[in-house]
Amino acid sequence: MTPVLLPPAKLTFLGIPTVILSILIPIVGMVVFAYIMALRSVPLVRSAPDKRLDRIPVRLFNVLKIWLGQYRQPRYMLAGVVHIVIFAGFLILSVRSCSLVIIGISESFVMPGFGGVVGHIYNFFKDYAATVVLIACAIAAWRRAVVKPERYKVPDKYGKDHTAEALFVLGMISTLMISESLFEASSVAANTQAGLHAEFLAPLSLAWLFKQSLLSTSIQALQAIHIMAYYVHDLTFFFFLCFLPLGKHFHVITSLFNVFFMRIDRGNIKPVRHGIKDDELDDLESFGVKKLEDFTWKHILDFYSCADCGRCSDNCPANAVGRPLSPRFISIKGRDLTFKNYPIYPYGAPIKKSEDLIGTTYEEDEIWSCTTCGACEQECPIGIEYIDKIVDLRRGMVDEGMVPQSLQKPLKALEKRGNPWGKMEKKRADWTKDLPADVPVKDLAKKDSAEALYFVDSITSYDDRMQEIGRATATVLSRAGADFGILGKKEKDSGNEIRRFGEEMLFQTIKETNTDAILNSGVKHIITADPHAYNALKNDYQGLPPVEHISQFIARNVKSGAIRLKGANGDGKVYTYHDPCYLGRHNDVYDDPRSALDAIAGLKRVEMERCRDRSFCCGGGGLMLFYEPEEEQRMGVLRVEMAAKAGANVIVTACPFCLVNMEDAIKVAGMESKMEAIDLSELIIQHME
Repeated sequence: MTPVLLPPAKLTFLGIPTVILSILIPIVGMVVFAYIMALRSVPLVRSAPDKRLDRIPVRLFNVLKIWLGQYRQPRYMLAGVVHIVIFAGFLILSVRSCSLVIIGISESFVMPGFGGVVGHIYNFFKDYAATVVLIACAIAAWRRAVVKPERYKVPDKYGKDHTAEALFVLGMISTLMISESLFEASSVAANTQAGLHAEFLAPLSLAWLFKQSLLSTSIQALQAIHIMAYYVHDLTFFFFLCFLPLGKHFHVITSLFNVFFMRIDRGNIKPVRHGIKDDELDDLESFGVKKLEDFTWKHILDFYSCADCGRCSDNCPANAVGRPLSPRFISIKGRDLTFKNYPIYPYGAPIKKSEDLIGTTYEEDEIWSCTTCGACEQECPIGIEYIDKIVDLRRGMVDEGMVPQSLQKPLKALEKRGNPWGKMEKKRADWTKDLPADVPVKDLAKKDSAEALYFVDSITSYDDRMQEIGRATATVLSRAGADFGILGKKEKDSGNEIRRFGEEMLFQTIKETNTDAILNSGVKHIITADPHAYNALKNDYQGLPPVEHISQFIARNVKSGAIRLKGANGDGKVYTYHDPCYLGRHNDVYDDPRSALDAIAGLKRVEMERCRDRSFCCGGGGLMLFYEPEEEQRMGVLRVEMAAKAGANVIVTACPFCLVNMEDAIKVAGMESKMEAIDLSELIIQHME
C-alpha cells in the first residue's frame, strides 16, 4: 500500500532529489566525527601505559551493572531516576535514530531483527521512550536552570559554569524526541485522513498526541512537516554526535569504556610505572606525574568521562570543610588542559608543549588536602579514579622536593626510626608493660614463635592514649585463646600513608624490612587493630600470610563461642559506629564491627546518616595528623555533630587514627559532657565474660 506522503528518499525540492541531502549529512557528519575522535585519541596514545585488560569477566559484569544498569545513579534519587530515564530512552531510540539515517536513502529499510511482531513491539516502547525522555529532559532543565543544586555550582576560581552547555544538550535531546515523533505522527495522520492503513501509535505517547493534533491538517502541510521533521532529526543527530567530544558530554561516548577499564580492586595504589618492578625503581629518571602526559591513558579517559555531576565533591570531606580541594575540578581542569594542549580547531593546529602541572593547573595545597578516603571514587557513577592521580601528583612533588614543612619532620623520622614520631625502636613494645598479668605477649624479635602476629603499627605503639587500644587488642586475643606475638623492635610503620604521600622509595624500603621480619617470624596469619596497617599489609605488600582486622577476629570468635559477651548495663548510653575509611570503603569490612556490637545484649545502636560506604572521613588518617591544612572546620567536628544528630552519645570506631580525631573533635566542639569515643576492642573488653 503506497503511503500518502512521499518519504525523504523519493521527494524532490526545486527539482533536486532530497536523497542527496540524506547522503551528504551522514557522510559529512561521520567524517567530522572521525576527525574529532582521532584528535581526541592523541593524548591517550601519548600518555603513560596502564594495564587494564585483566579479569575480563569482572569488567564485563561492571559494564552491565554500573554502565547499563546505572547502579550508582539512585544514590541521588531524583537526579538518578531522571538520568536513568534519559539513558534508557536514549538506548531504545538509538536504534530508531540509526534506522532513520538509512530510511532517508532507502525508504523500505528495516533494521535487521526488527521486522514483524518484534518491530511492532519495539515501536510501541519507542513511542513511550520518546515521551518519557522529553519529560525527563524538562525536569533536568528545570533543576539546572531553576533549582540549581549546590553541587552543580562552579566557584569563580574554577572558571565558567556549565549550565548553558547542559541546557543546550538537553535541548538537542528534546529536539531529537520531538522531530522523530513528528516524522512518525505526520505520516500516520496523512494515512488516516486518506482512509489507509496507518501504523499503530502508543496511546497518549508524544507521537500519538502529535497525530491527534495533525488530523485536520492539509496533506501539503503534513508533507512539509514530515520532511522538515526528518531533516531536523538528521541534522541534530549528527551535530549532537560531533558536539559530544567538545565538552562535558563526552561521557556519553566514553563512559562505557571508562567503566570497563575502571579499577577492580580497592585499597591498593597503582605502581609508579606499569612494567617497572619495585627493584628497578632506582633506574627511573623521574617519579610521578609532573606534566599532562605523565598521567596514564586511563586517567586521561577519566578526564574525558567526567559528567560534571558534582557527586564526588559533594561527598568529599576535604571539600566539605573548606580545604582547597574539589575532586570534580581535578577532572574538569585536567580535561580543559587536554583540550587546550591538543586543539581540534583550527584545522592543523599544533600540539602545545605541556607545562608543569603544579602551579599552573593544580596547586600544592589542593593536592596535599586529600585524605585518600575514597568517598569520591565510591560515589562516581562512571568509575572515575582520583586517589591514584593524587598519589602520582604527590610522587612528582616529592621528586621535586615540594613537601609541606609540617610533613618533612615525620617523613625524616620514618626514614631514620621507622615511625613518624622519631622514637627509639626499642620502645616500640613498651605498651605491653602495663598489660594484665594473665595476658602474655610473645616477642617474636626474641626468637619466640607464635601462630599469629599482632601487627601493632606506629600510632598504637607510641601514642599514650592509643596504647590502650594495643592493650585491649592483646587482651581480646589472649582471652579468645589466640597464640600470638608481636615483632617488637623489628616492626616498622606499615607504610600505608608513606606510599599515599608520594614517598615511594621510603615505602619500598619499609615494606621490604617488614616483609622480611614477618616471614622470618614463621607466623601463619596476621591480625591488626589499625585499618591503615590492615590495608597496607593486605593490598600493598606481597607474599604475606592472610591479614585480618581485629573486628573480623572478634566477630568470628563471637560466632564460634570463643568470645562470650555479657549484656550492656542499661546506663542509657546510645552507641553509633563510625566506619573508618580504610576498613570500610577500601576493604568492604562493614558488617563485622556491627555484628560484634550487636552481640552485646541490650546495647542500643543507631546509624548515622552517613555510614557504611558513605561514611564521612575523620580527617586524621596517617600523616594527616601532622599536616596543617587550610580549612574552615575540622572534619572530626562535623562527624561528631553527625553522631549527635543521630541521637548517639558514644562513638565507637575501630581505628586508632579515628579515635584520636574523634576525641579531639569532641573537645573542640565543647561536647565533653555529652559525647565520648571508644575503640571497638576497648568496648569488647568491658563486656567480655
